[in-house]
Amino acid sequence: MRHRLAVCLAVVLAAAAQAEVTTASPTHFLLNYRQEVKATPAQAIEAVGQLPQWWNPSHTYSGQAASLRMGLRAGDCFCEQWGDGASVEHARVIQVQPGRQVRLEGALGPLQELAVHGVLTFSARTAEGGGTQLVMTYRVAGDAAAGLERLAPIVDRVMGEQFQRWAAHVGSVAR
Repeated sequence: MRHRLAVCLAVVLAAAAQAEVTTASPTHFLLNYRQEVKATPAQAIEAVGQLPQWWNPSHTYSGQAASLRMGLRAGDCFCEQWGDGASVEHARVIQVQPGRQVRLEGALGPLQELAVHGVLTFSARTAEGGGTQLVMTYRVAGDAAAGLERLAPIVDRVMGEQFQRWAAHVGSVAR
């Protein structure tokens, strides 16, 4: 119940978050999201690895966020396992700076079959007001045939929702 309330609050506060498709072309796009939350940077970064608690299950292959896992060490997998041996590697952890940043490499969802390259970065730093400034960026690049400029707004909606859910979860763990 507490988690649902936090997610609802995140949707209401969506206007408070800053989100934008910074750049988009046939060969690349860059998405940026920012929001301040009441938590510590350490809590925010630790929450990145708690995917089952905040990732929208509608954006999984199994339909269940509980099928997701991700450790917070370089080389760890943002993976999903379900059913009779079905699995997918969504991304790989390539950098962790505890209390500051987690960086993943991977083309999420339908981008995977386009053979594009994606880098997803979650960052947290102490904000002037005493809370934490959350920042998430997703850079995707590939062949012009992928038509990434057309996909950028769609990916932005999905990733923007995930960012809001992460922010809501971070806010709920700070209590």
